[in-house]
Amino acid sequence: MNFLFKIFIICFTINTIGFANEVKVFEFSEIELSKLEVRKVRGADNITIYTVGSNEKGTFYKAVADNAASGLGKEVKIDLNKTPFINITWKIEKDLPGIRENTKKGHDFAARVFAVKKTGATPLSNRAINYVFSSNNEIGFNSPSPYTKKSIDNVLASTKNNLNEWVTVKSNVKEDFKKFHDLDVNELDGLAIMSDTDNSKMKAVAYYQNIYFSAE
Repeated sequence: MNFLFKIFIICFTINTIGFANEVKVFEFSEIELSKLEVRKVRGADNITIYTVGSNEKGTFYKAVADNAASGLGKEVKIDLNKTPFINITWKIEKDLPGIRENTKKGHDFAARVFAVKKTGATPLSNRAINYVFSSNNEIGFNSPSPYTKKSIDNVLASTKNNLNEWVTVKSNVKEDFKKFHDLDVNELDGLAIMSDTDNSKMKAVAYYQNIYFSAE
């Protein structure tokens, strides 16, 4: 499945909340989830099921992907000169062991957050950094998507280190676009989450919480 196609069939809505040097992207609420239309990836047998839950840190989205692929996204304008760091709190309850994530047959992730920059008139011309919670690779591993070099998979967390544990990670998106795409990006255009298992035909369970951009 073409990765960029996966990104841009998602229904994007504009809605961000800013606090000084911090920009919150998702509210993780029932109201927000009801407005975010879930779109199934073409060719996938099922959709990923997203629900709202809560813990002592607040609300989160739970994703269950059983031979499924669909995502939730927003068209956002993030000033990467002011708030270049993406912050993600997430957890993998059930991962996808044994797959080769940099191949077409194994290109699934129990949890991913991808940042999109429009670089042309059509979605296929756009560039993306795909921040992933890997089931098989170490933190720091990165590679182009097996479907397109315009999307880079960048491992920020791994179940080798943290299975069924909440993890908070951070990365400089502006620097990542320069490093992986040799692009000087001042503004981000979209952000989305996706748990997908349509290639491996396996089942994954993941949680997303408190995704925001910060100055440092």
